[in-house]
Amino acid sequence: MNHTRRTLLASALLLGAGFAVGPAAAQQNERSFSQNELVTSGHQFFGNVSRGLALTIEEAVRRWGEPNGYVLGQEASGAFVGGLRYGEGTLFTRNAGDRKVYWQGPSVGFDFGGDGARTMMLIYNLPSVGALYQRFGGVDGSVYFVGGFGFTALTAGGVTVVPIRTGVGWRLGVNLGYLKFTPQATWNPF
Repeated sequence: MNHTRRTLLASALLLGAGFAVGPAAAQQNERSFSQNELVTSGHQFFGNVSRGLALTIEEAVRRWGEPNGYVLGQEASGAFVGGLRYGEGTLFTRNAGDRKVYWQGPSVGFDFGGDGARTMMLIYNLPSVGALYQRFGGVDGSVYFVGGFGFTALTAGGVTVVPIRTGVGWRLGVNLGYLKFTPQATWNPF
């Protein structure tokens, strides 16, 4: 079994074991992004990792429907039981335009290693850009040995964020934590 399939399988098992946030809302409207638009944007951002990206986006859209926003960015994280993650990117929406966003957050759990990742975050039920600036909690599982794709789901206040990451580094484990989104960069993960 190749690395991408192992990562997708691990993510699917975590989500299937009760960590999923809800059924797919398959309605498309002029404010959401189609699977084809997401794959095209992801290909431009991630480069030639097309098959793994397409499968990951397909699974996310199957579970949660079409998002009404997404973020493209990069992040770095490290953990030894407790960990930290920092990132920055651009939020794309149909009705509010593009905005620079930052995220950071702590985690705790059985988690070791470090990685740098390009990240695409699918965002569901975002009523306004301001609704993104809060803490999104969830469980994350990572298996990176040099590279691969993985995704998880984080929720807060009816908004769901699904980070899709392709990482470089060495990371193994499962952790509980949150991501805090802010309009300006900060070192404070809390």
